[in-house]
Amino acid sequence: MTVDAHTNRLADETSPYLLQHAHNPVDWYPWGEEALARARAEDRPILLSVGYSACHWCHVMERESFEDERIAALMNAHFVCVKVDREERPDIDQIYMNALQMMTGQGGWPMTVFLTPEGKPFYGGTYYPPEERLGRPGFPRILEAVAEAWATRRGEIEEQGSALVVEIGRAGALGGPPAPVTADLLARAFQGLTASFDRRMGGFGGAPKFPQPMILEFLLRHARRTHRDSPREMATLTLDRMSFGGVYDHLGGGFHRYATDAFWLVPHFEKMLYDNALLARVYLHAWQATGDAHYRSVAEETLNYVLREMTDPAGGFYSSQDADSEGEEGRYFVWSAEEVREVLGEEDAALFARCYDVTPRGNWEGKTILNLTAPPDAFARAEGIAPEELGERLEAMRARLLERRKRRVKPGRDEKVLVSWNGLMLAALAEAATALGRADYVAAATTNAEFVLGEMAAERPGPGGQILLRLRHSGRAADGKDASRAFRVAPAEGYAEDYAAYALGLLALHEASGEVRWLADAVRLADALLALFADPEGGFFQTAVDAEKLVQRPKESTDNAAPSGTSLAVEALLTLSAITGERERYEPAAAETLRRMAAAMERHPAAFGRLLCAADLFVGPVQELAVVGPPEAAGTAALLREARSGYRPNLVVARAAAEPPAEGAPALLAGRGMVGGVPTAYVCEGYVCRRPVTEPAALAEQLGG
Repeated sequence: MTVDAHTNRLADETSPYLLQHAHNPVDWYPWGEEALARARAEDRPILLSVGYSACHWCHVMERESFEDERIAALMNAHFVCVKVDREERPDIDQIYMNALQMMTGQGGWPMTVFLTPEGKPFYGGTYYPPEERLGRPGFPRILEAVAEAWATRRGEIEEQGSALVVEIGRAGALGGPPAPVTADLLARAFQGLTASFDRRMGGFGGAPKFPQPMILEFLLRHARRTHRDSPREMATLTLDRMSFGGVYDHLGGGFHRYATDAFWLVPHFEKMLYDNALLARVYLHAWQATGDAHYRSVAEETLNYVLREMTDPAGGFYSSQDADSEGEEGRYFVWSAEEVREVLGEEDAALFARCYDVTPRGNWEGKTILNLTAPPDAFARAEGIAPEELGERLEAMRARLLERRKRRVKPGRDEKVLVSWNGLMLAALAEAATALGRADYVAAATTNAEFVLGEMAAERPGPGGQILLRLRHSGRAADGKDASRAFRVAPAEGYAEDYAAYALGLLALHEASGEVRWLADAVRLADALLALFADPEGGFFQTAVDAEKLVQRPKESTDNAAPSGTSLAVEALLTLSAITGERERYEPAAAETLRRMAAAMERHPAAFGRLLCAADLFVGPVQELAVVGPPEAAGTAALLREARSGYRPNLVVARAAAEPPAEGAPALLAGRGMVGGVPTAYVCEGYVCRRPVTEPAALAEQLGG
């Protein structure tokens, strides 16, 4: 493809982030053999720029530098320039972020790394301004200095790059020699988390403050395991403060990425699919654990937001919404007191202002970020209004303000569909469908599964020639107009997190729908996960054994903003081990990974929130529930609602719609039928099964509190 003044090689990509750079004067390449071959043929270094669509400073660097003709000319003259969407290629991002952190002690996006033609990193940074500013060197000076070093100190650069590649490999190794995974380990991990807990505002550490839903999940699990109040109180304080603060969208539902302060007031306004999937799930679990209706409301509002604003007509879930609109961060979400009065009228506006902190001065840059000034019940008492009446009045006001907000210019939306993040949202939707009796959630989850497995999965050979259900990682509709448009799948093969996250989503959908096909597909994905990603020495590689060969085969073990492929794989395999009864097939790889990571989980629990949850499942006890009955039968729904009315994180469920169960049904269903033609539940624990029951009260007694 020839590059002209109007377009470059990124114009044919599926990533919205890459397409945002398609008209830069930079001679951009997507990552691939064409770029690497040119670098080798011309003996040029590679300038690798990594970012993502919702990244504010990525947009700033594009406007300031990549659209600048003079800077682009420098880039084109000295480097082969490669642009990568970190969400589309997490393997490349993982490798070179590790390198950047080793070189500079910090990382972030946009990420700018200089590589040898063989892909070895030798210099890098994050955001560079177009000229020297606030102690940061200007980007042109960096470009000239790196080009000169490449020309005059080549041997030193090659040596440094080779040494960094070795260190990157060491960074991906598992924690250490195997160690027991016990309840004591979980207790020590909990104690480690208490040291950084903010006992006034919830969360961990100071500003900026991130939600960390996986750690909150572990706290809820640990409270149940130990029957202690303190882990649950840590979780609920954090959940309360987040949902009262500005980091939560009180009008449209859903959470912004993080708070820039320690009080959950001022968010970085982008919204990510994975955050909202994980947070909806933990708020649902908090409702199950406490019975507090506020948590249920937040979970439903978050899921409703995703279905309303982040769902493709064909069924896929979009990746993110930007922080900016009309060139300003947060403009879409903030309010003035005058505009609130204009929409609500004086009386309602006065009540709303007292509740949501709306003042003439504002609380951020002269505007107001909506946040609750007091818990809803406490505010109702102070106002002398019945909580139910107040709730109805405020709900009506929020709806009117939301309608006004919809007239504004919306933030940009990254309509890329990522299988791993779709799996997280599928699981949250399906779990909520079961617990809340929401048929619309079942329908949306089913549509998503049919879409992802139809568009982004296919039977293809594995490394040994065996036929596996294989995934691609990313795709996007050809345009944003209608549901009939073609869906384009990006070339990158699926990663471990795709297989594991989507398998877990399908298991939740099997429970919600009763359809055995989703369980069968989860099994196929787990089999592919073991064949393609398992390391015989423990853990899971991020890339498949037959994937593109990079300078290292990355292995992601820590849980960051989203859970790692390793944590998800362990959880999926342990769950399938219990459901299918095929422990020798699924448990060894999961157990060995946990034992190898035991010391690391104990030393650095904040980095392993989801893996600690998987370890809690491994330590057990695990309860197994088989429910046999037609999906449409009221008795079937009643049994399932009872099972999920309380918080039972180590309960695994298999369902059969008919008797005898369909061929290929898991061991948990073998020989199980309805008693007297009535939907029936079977509870097993520790290789012992209870008598079958048909009444929800009897099931509750068997499952315990």
